[in-house]
Amino acid sequence: MLVYPSAIDLSSSTLQHLSGLLAGHRRRIGSRWRRLTCGRQALLVLAHLRCGDTYARLAAGFRIGIATVYRYIREAVDLLAALAPTLEQAMATVRKKAYVILDGTTLPIDRIAADRPYYSGKKKHHGMNVQVITDPAGRLIWASDALPGATHDLTAARIHGIPAALATAGVKCWADKAYQGAGPSIRVPLRGKHLRGWRRRHNRDHAKIRSLGERAMATLKCWQLLRKLRCSTTRITAVIRAIVALELAS
Repeated sequence: MLVYPSAIDLSSSTLQHLSGLLAGHRRRIGSRWRRLTCGRQALLVLAHLRCGDTYARLAAGFRIGIATVYRYIREAVDLLAALAPTLEQAMATVRKKAYVILDGTTLPIDRIAADRPYYSGKKKHHGMNVQVITDPAGRLIWASDALPGATHDLTAARIHGIPAALATAGVKCWADKAYQGAGPSIRVPLRGKHLRGWRRRHNRDHAKIRSLGERAMATLKCWQLLRKLRCSTTRITAVIRAIVALELAS
């Protein structure tokens, strides 16, 4: 197998942050020797999350076994996932904002046609539904656990308790028409295809505000692993939370 040098479009502070977490974890568990240093393990994990490099590629590039790559990545992802904010913790940040933006996305996964709960009729592919809350500038505040792709955005928001949490926090939220009926805290566009006058202007202004939330979606999808998840669906939530923790720490 040929090996070549590559690059990861992340800052050195992200590498140092993850390396520090791994070093602290190794001290706590009393790990005396590893095939890779904390810095090299952190680099391996970032290459997997950011660039989507497979276990086989990473094993060849770092000259370790595929099983070792799997263990290193799982260890780091679990450490990072534990640092991601819960919805209750995110509400402390939300209360400081004039308003927030709520949106959902469906992350593609590698499933077969028989896996109907994961098939999104809207996106026409298998995936996992993730709800995202951003600030008025489109900066990421919180991302939900992953649900099967067939889950509607409104249903997902209710499962996660987002409308109730926003109502308790007393913060207004802008969202698209998928959240019709979510509650008074969540503002959605007016219904109808051929609106005129103030109704049309209202929906146009609403769309301008809500569109900034797409920045957070773009930020998440810069992590190549999220563009086509091939891991077990039981691990996707941990991967998303790990990436959120890295984004919030940067």
